[in-house]
Amino acid sequence: MATSSDGLFGDMNFLGVIGYVLEQTRFIFLVPILNVLVNLCQVISLLLFIDASYMAIVVAIVKLHGRTPEKVLRWESFKTDDVELAPSSNHPMVLIQIPIYNEKEVCQLSIGAVCKLSWPLDRMIVQVLDDSTDPHSKELVRLECKKWASEGINIKSEVRDSRNGYKAGALTAGMKHSYVEGCEFVVIFDADFQPEPDFLERTVPFLAHNSEIALVQAGWKYVNADECCMTRIQEMSLNYHFAVEQKSGSSIHGFFGFNGTAGVWRISALNEAGGWQDRTIVEDMDLAVRAYLNGWKFVFIDNIKVSNELPSSFRAYRYQQHRWSCGPANLFKKMAMEIIHKENVSLWKKAYLIYNFFFVRKIVVHIFTFVFYCLILPATVIFPEIEVPKWTTIYIPATITILNAIATPKSFYLILYWILFENVMAMHRSKGTLIGLLETSRVKEWVVTQKLGEYNTLRENLITHYSFPERLRWREIMVGMYLFICGYYDFVFGKTYLYLYLFLQSTAFFIVGVGYIGMSVPS
Repeated sequence: MATSSDGLFGDMNFLGVIGYVLEQTRFIFLVPILNVLVNLCQVISLLLFIDASYMAIVVAIVKLHGRTPEKVLRWESFKTDDVELAPSSNHPMVLIQIPIYNEKEVCQLSIGAVCKLSWPLDRMIVQVLDDSTDPHSKELVRLECKKWASEGINIKSEVRDSRNGYKAGALTAGMKHSYVEGCEFVVIFDADFQPEPDFLERTVPFLAHNSEIALVQAGWKYVNADECCMTRIQEMSLNYHFAVEQKSGSSIHGFFGFNGTAGVWRISALNEAGGWQDRTIVEDMDLAVRAYLNGWKFVFIDNIKVSNELPSSFRAYRYQQHRWSCGPANLFKKMAMEIIHKENVSLWKKAYLIYNFFFVRKIVVHIFTFVFYCLILPATVIFPEIEVPKWTTIYIPATITILNAIATPKSFYLILYWILFENVMAMHRSKGTLIGLLETSRVKEWVVTQKLGEYNTLRENLITHYSFPERLRWREIMVGMYLFICGYYDFVFGKTYLYLYLFLQSTAFFIVGVGYIGMSVPS
């Protein structure tokens, strides 16, 4: 007859078997797999460090030697007595395109700024490409165009029946009009961009006097950078992109990805490369790569900056980052073999495009940042057998972070917030990258980034604007819970210093998960 003690010993034996199986699974499978992943991440971390250091060294050398585009390339100002009113045959004919889609908050600002450009009126055509479906937005565009036409500006408002091809489709349709035939150069400004009056006088000479140049790209400055912590962090990332990535590419390779706005194209180079294509949602980068493969060079002018607006809600920023991560990955998938098989292109150019420009900077960096710092590194606290060297977790990340922060000295004190928020965004960028590579249903998703216009007049409505989401963002919350559990384990059983990072990072995920990001305005 069985006794209660027999049942107890049976349960203990069963639990012992379970514990033995889990322990063997840990040592036979989990530890070796995690060890391989950690080693792989160490290699990737080193590759990212080399790439970041290389770009920083190039920029430092260029700056020390004073190799500005004006000194390296031929640049001569166009001479005329009155560039605003008098016809001037020595000024090339310029087309300015402003693609708009339901952007009533900013469309008048952009059109007004473009129409005030200092350039002979008979040598400039302003083309507003209005794909708007919102009646209010369409009416505002119509009235603004009518207003400037009455003041002598050669301005055209072009409306399509459908939004096929998104921005690429609008730009292509705009180039088909007969009045474009006499234009040598085309300038693109998104609806929230407001160039200074001397923009054309400072950029077009690079194209007019250097026949090998296809694109002149200006930098950006932000009218709402100080609006909240999230916009300050965006400013830090974008300043690094322009000051280091764009500048190093321009200086060494004569190539960088066109940013889709605040740039001037040579129309002959644009047409030779096949024009705008809508096969991905990064038509700007697509065109830039094709033009570069055709032998054209680009120049980035960092002392010319065009005012624009940063996304001030997390929803708008998330959609923008989806487009900026999904599009390049999808373009890489479509163009990798095309680049490899392209004739009359040096092996150096092909290697730079495939490895540096696409693989490292557009694909690996997003996935690595999220997988290593938010998944693998936290897991190592539960597996004391895994040792991660400090150069992987401290020295390399700290160096790359400082390089990013140097581009925006005023926000250096926000460096911790930048790290935590960028790790959260790495999850969304990784998702976008995988969607682009796998070409799932959202691969062609294009949501226009919401803008607020004159944000100072809306500051009293910020609390309403940054209201909690209709539903919680469970992905962020789940990752935050995972990080918190790993941090708590490390704090209790104490093997490493990581619990401080894990608690902070989990908090960042929780904040984004409940929609609180963006509400605080830093002093």
